[in-house]
Amino acid sequence: MTHNFSPFKQGAEAALEWLRKEYLSIRSGQASPGILDSVRAEVYGSLMPINQVATILTEGARSLRITPWDKSAVKPIDTAIREANLGVSVSVDDQGLRISFPELTEDRRQSLLRVAKQKLEEARVRIRAEREKVHADIDRDEKSGSVGKDDAFRAKSDLQKMVEETNNRLEEIYKKKEKEIFS
Repeated sequence: MTHNFSPFKQGAEAALEWLRKEYLSIRSGQASPGILDSVRAEVYGSLMPINQVATILTEGARSLRITPWDKSAVKPIDTAIREANLGVSVSVDDQGLRISFPELTEDRRQSLLRVAKQKLEEARVRIRAEREKVHADIDRDEKSGSVGKDDAFRAKSDLQKMVEETNNRLEEIYKKKEKEIFS
């Protein structure tokens, strides 16, 4: 009898996706529309994501162009970006807004790398928690007698392989972000 690892796989995928999203909010020297994902502007009487009220385009390596669909949204978008304190400069012109990303200093790069490592560790903690849940299930099945010792050992071994695979994928995501921060 094989163990059902789908809850672990779902939890692992959720942790991977969480790390990817967290890394989008860590600003590197490159312009990325993802940095604005968490910013909400008060438009039409409610807080809305910027990408739902404007077009966001990359304009060169270190700037973004935000073109609101309604010109009355320029001021609220400008205010929301400035209040989000993203470390970017905002300028308003006749087409909309331009977001400029300053060149990163070595200290800032090291600081961003520490944040990236912290996020990586948080994702690993999530994976360990998922592993512990499955371990507990296997142990419970073994104690109840529905799974033999050999099957339980094999299931734990398979689980460990999946954990190592997931940790390798997390490490790949981290290495990619590290390269992005220092490029």
